[in-house]
Amino acid sequence: MSLAINTNVSALTALYNLNQTEPALQTAIQRLSSGLRINSAADDPAGLIISDHLQSQIGGLNQAINNAQNGANLIKTAEAALGQVSSLLDSINQLAVNAANTGVNDTNMVQADQSQIQSAIQSIDSIATQTQFADKNLLDGTSGVTSNVTNTADIAGISIGSAFDGYQTASGNVTMTVTTAAARASANGSSAVVSYGSLSSTIGTSGTIVINGASIAVSSTDTVQSLLDKINAVTQQTGVTANYDSTNQVIDLAQSNYGANFKIVESESGTFIFGTAGTSVVGTNAVVSASAQAMVNGTATTETVTFTGGVNSTDSGLLVKDSAGNSILLTEVGNSTSTSNATVGSVTTGSVQFQVGANSGQTVNISLGNVQTNQLGTTAVAGLNLRTINVTTAQGASDAMQVVQQALTQVDTLRAKMGAFETDILNSNVQSLGIAVQNLSASESQIRDANIPQEVMNMTKYSILQQSGISVLAQANSLPQALLKLLP
Repeated sequence: MSLAINTNVSALTALYNLNQTEPALQTAIQRLSSGLRINSAADDPAGLIISDHLQSQIGGLNQAINNAQNGANLIKTAEAALGQVSSLLDSINQLAVNAANTGVNDTNMVQADQSQIQSAIQSIDSIATQTQFADKNLLDGTSGVTSNVTNTADIAGISIGSAFDGYQTASGNVTMTVTTAAARASANGSSAVVSYGSLSSTIGTSGTIVINGASIAVSSTDTVQSLLDKINAVTQQTGVTANYDSTNQVIDLAQSNYGANFKIVESESGTFIFGTAGTSVVGTNAVVSASAQAMVNGTATTETVTFTGGVNSTDSGLLVKDSAGNSILLTEVGNSTSTSNATVGSVTTGSVQFQVGANSGQTVNISLGNVQTNQLGTTAVAGLNLRTINVTTAQGASDAMQVVQQALTQVDTLRAKMGAFETDILNSNVQSLGIAVQNLSASESQIRDANIPQEVMNMTKYSILQQSGISVLAQANSLPQALLKLLP
């Protein structure tokens, strides 16, 4: 290469390399000082897009975790209130049992029980209307399901919960068709073996009749009427009434209650009604096809479910239930296969929704129920609910116990549902979201964060190159001075 004064190629080469080293050194210093590999879009355009998206997801997931935890706190608030309702129901049940002890109680005592029950009922209504999370009512029906009878001729009560046919219940009407009518157990003239001319006819022989475990002594001097009186005197124990069929001149036995849970099991030591063979008959449970609105894939759809009577051992055949615990209490008028596609009730639904994911549509819902006393125990006894029970009579006390037991079942079922929702939905969601945040944070860090050892090495390398470049540039600038020696 020729030597020249005007153009110092060596200096230009040194300057070029020095200019290349300077940005690399600045980048290493910036990454070490910020801890980030990507400080601007120029550092890694594609990486910046991915990293920002991941950061957005992480922020959304962290908020979803907070949402789920706040939701769990709301559920705990509602469940704690239901625990108090359950305690009050236990107290009401105890008072009803005490009032039913008519052999000991006088009027003042049962009135005191009724007064205390009314106080407890008022407390339950107060809990239902005043339990809140922030300003949101939880147990008054605005965040739950309220069902009402609209056809009092066909049904005496209705209770529809938050689930219908496996889907979330939606607002709308409830219709029903009776496919099998309930029947009482009866033993009538067709099975009787003894006929009597009239109510004044004498039995003629002595012995014992046992009906559903109750023994009835029969005297040879008893008349048909006195035997009927003896049988009917223990009806409260047996559930069986006796009547004289004047047409066939026989004694008929009939179970007071509908359904297969209520039988007539009769035996005789002699021949009084059915002979020594006795009789054993059971009733028939009603079967109803009921339709209501449910949310299927986000759309309100009419769903049809089979309701069956006598599900529990103490249930009437007129009290029909589905697998979700929804129940309808038929009237004697409605208990007929001629009842077809009849609109019998209405449902108004509400729920609380929690955003438990970082993306749109990742929500969960729960209906918190309605525990106002006019919504509890509505299908236990025709015409009664928890708010209307009255224990001042023996029958009222007996009915009250049935109503309270159903109310307890409703509240306990609702509590169990809330507990399962808190544990299986919200808490498990918090755990899974926490793992997702951990893994996404690791991925985002891999893309955006600086590799500190690597950057220290780069800074050392480019710092040395910078110093070397400055030194070489200084020497290259001094080369043209050597040409001055050639001048004369």
